[in-house]
Amino acid sequence: MGGEFRALGPLELRVDGLVVELGHVRQRCVLAVLLAEANRVVTAEQLLDRVWVDRPPHRARRVLSTYVSRLRRLLADEAVIVSRHGGYALVVDPEAVDVHRFRKLVTRAGEADDEHRLALLDQALALWRGDPLSELDTPWAADLRATLDGERLAAELEHADTALRLGRHAELLPALAERVRRHPLDERVAEQFVLALYRSGRQADALEHYRRVRDRLVGELGADPGPHLRHLHQRILTADPGLAVTRADRASPVATPRQLPAPPRPFTGRSDESAALTEALEPPGGAVAIAHLTGSGGIGKTWLALHWAHRHLDRFPDGQLFVDLCGFSPTSPPTAPEDALRGFLGALGVTADRVPRGQDAQAALFRSLLTGKRVLVVLDNAVSTEQVVPLLPGSPSCTVLVTSRHRLPALSARHGARTLPLGVLTDTESLALLTGSLGDHRVVAERDAAAELVALCGGCPLALALTATLAHRRPSLTETVAELRESGSDALDADDPAASLPAVLSSSLRNLTEEQRTVFGLLAIAPGTDTTLPAVASLTGSTPARTRKVLAALEDASLLEHRSPGRYVMHDLVRGHAATTARTTVPNDVREAALARVLDFYLHTAFTADRLLDPHGPLVRPNPPAPGTRPLELPDAAAATAWLAAEHTTLLAAQRAAGALGRHHAVWHLAWALETFHVRRGRLRDALTAWQAALDVADHLPDRTTRTRTLRNLGDACSRLGRHEEATDRLDQALDLAVRHQDTLEQAHTHRALALAWERAGDDELALRHAHHALDLYRDLDQPVWEADALNQVGWSAARLGDHSTARVHCTAALARYRRHHHLGGEANTLDSLGLIAHRTGDHGRAVEYYHQALPLFRTLGHAYQVAETLDSVGDPHVALGQHDQARAAWHEAVVLYREQGRDLDARRLQRRLDDLDRSLTGVPPSPSWAAAVP
Repeated sequence: MGGEFRALGPLELRVDGLVVELGHVRQRCVLAVLLAEANRVVTAEQLLDRVWVDRPPHRARRVLSTYVSRLRRLLADEAVIVSRHGGYALVVDPEAVDVHRFRKLVTRAGEADDEHRLALLDQALALWRGDPLSELDTPWAADLRATLDGERLAAELEHADTALRLGRHAELLPALAERVRRHPLDERVAEQFVLALYRSGRQADALEHYRRVRDRLVGELGADPGPHLRHLHQRILTADPGLAVTRADRASPVATPRQLPAPPRPFTGRSDESAALTEALEPPGGAVAIAHLTGSGGIGKTWLALHWAHRHLDRFPDGQLFVDLCGFSPTSPPTAPEDALRGFLGALGVTADRVPRGQDAQAALFRSLLTGKRVLVVLDNAVSTEQVVPLLPGSPSCTVLVTSRHRLPALSARHGARTLPLGVLTDTESLALLTGSLGDHRVVAERDAAAELVALCGGCPLALALTATLAHRRPSLTETVAELRESGSDALDADDPAASLPAVLSSSLRNLTEEQRTVFGLLAIAPGTDTTLPAVASLTGSTPARTRKVLAALEDASLLEHRSPGRYVMHDLVRGHAATTARTTVPNDVREAALARVLDFYLHTAFTADRLLDPHGPLVRPNPPAPGTRPLELPDAAAATAWLAAEHTTLLAAQRAAGALGRHHAVWHLAWALETFHVRRGRLRDALTAWQAALDVADHLPDRTTRTRTLRNLGDACSRLGRHEEATDRLDQALDLAVRHQDTLEQAHTHRALALAWERAGDDELALRHAHHALDLYRDLDQPVWEADALNQVGWSAARLGDHSTARVHCTAALARYRRHHHLGGEANTLDSLGLIAHRTGDHGRAVEYYHQALPLFRTLGHAYQVAETLDSVGDPHVALGQHDQARAAWHEAVVLYREQGRDLDARRLQRRLDDLDRSLTGVPPSPSWAAAVP
């Protein structure tokens, strides 16, 4: 359980540094009551009285039960609410509740010596964030606030007495001044403040404050100060030597510490990060400035920290402390805070015999010695917040710089640290670092090889440094490139574990659980360069909640980067190491089962998306998914399009992975599921590649229709790319198979595909013949939507041949069928056809109307391919109507879409028309292609 319940301020539950939303105020009040009585039964009557007082809601017990049920879900693994003896008890570790932790620390402080007591009270008071349960206004909450405020004041008074006994009057003064403002009539507070002033050499101020307190007591209460305050006043007047500090200072610093290691050479880039670090470490006012550099192993955190520190030495005249906490050392265990403290105290002049026993006492002495000092504390290679906290100074004059591969969210939440994630170097910075190591002459002489080394290192400073070392031992950079390509990160291994990339990456795994290491390895063998939580849940066969925790652990260890929106990515070198981890530590059956699940996740989610995009298309279901697979349930076509767009690269990688694994079924069905998306987005080359892969596996699948469908879709993809001979060859093969198998439906689909192919090839008569064949077959099959497809195709081909009457009849019939069956895609296509007919018959206004009815439908469907076609077409009637601005706008957008879709011939053709339009408007004769280009 990593949760922390906080009631010493507004009520909060923090899990892994993030605040959990606890619901409305009454529900929060129920939780507050249960927290205050943690691990004890609170009866329903007590809860109703404390939450609603004398105004309980209708069916109060049912409402209370509802709130408890909601809280159980919200608290999840952090605490358990049990029903007992007519009431409820919150079962929770008292250490997870700040109220109970505060009381326990105060109790322990009462049993400790002064140094330990002060440290314990420091911890207790640090838990306070403001007025307890400040958002609750019930009488019970007000009473609890008053009780806790009293306990806080008592702890503050005990803390001040202890600090005064230890001679820490100077550092107490700011807090005491604030306390006397809040409690002007409290004589114990006044006594502490007067004594601290006197011991700080401010006798006059001490006497003046006594006078003000006495006057106020007399004026408001009609009483003189009590005997303790009066006695202190008398001792000050007589300069009683007994008021001096009675405990000798344990430390007498003998030197200003200068512990920083030498700055890194060469150091390049990181100017933005250095500026952010300077901003993060500006004096915050009232608190220690803490910056936390985080990133993966070898990313250059220590280099940047030391570079920044040496450039700002003037800010820390009282010294610099440095410790390697060995959080991820391949050769040493993490440094215990107590060992680090002993080293710091020695550097500050405390002899070994005067170092107190126990970590709390050492931390207290460390903070005391740094009071008022301008010291930089560099805590390098930390593994946890618990390792860092005892090493934090208490004085706002100090600055702390922490580096860690873990994100340490509690350091930010509890101590205000500014976290600065450190990413890879840019290519320019990487090349500069390589040049600084190898020399200008060598990099210039082999510029291409140097650029390839930069790409192979992926911006990782350690990899670049090790690559430079390797290059010094090789005759050419080209040979270094070949070695890196062959061996990957293994080529950057070294005898010194601290200077070995594999060793550095391996050390990042040391603090992971077995489950986290397994997921780390599986992520590397999953398809694609990045991934999402749902995909990883299927990869691991785990629940999304459990998967999220594992991914968070890998992210905290800087082995994984979480990019918005919701995507996770690994650095290439980390991925390579993870793949090695998978091969060497994850059993074959576990890897194979994981890959089967994640491939089925992508396949079945893509199938769902395709059905949402084209619900009228042929229904071809894939095999059931592997056990443990959790495909997404997409709500609508917009979500389907968004998911396919976001995952497109990964889906293509999944098809390739399925082919490599011999999962022929997945290869084919991924091509089928992506077809609608590919066509609508104009991803023509991707469609061709997908169907070529499908053809390679088609003969391995039992359904004899598979090969027919594959040849048909492959032929259509070739046709769209202008590969007409190959297109008609594939489509003729498909038609032969459909006839041989007496598959009427596939014959109809293939005739329609042939109609489109021959139209694109310029043979409209043959296109019309195939369109009529398709129409006759669809009618025999009683398929009204597909019949509408063929009607529209007949109408389109007839219009291109000049038979506008036949074209209009067929397209009008198609439009009626599409609208009857709510087929937006078909409706848009037919409106586009009617636009062509109207334009060809001279009704340019009606043509514009048809085209502008079609465009929003195509845009709604995400059909970018057809949007480009219709924008291309609508320009002609606009020009005929003299609407040149509208024509120019439509053609400009179409050119952009053509280029995005890789349709360069169409883009160049239409750009020439745009240029000619501009020339004609300025009186320059158009190019000869103008006349030929107009239909």
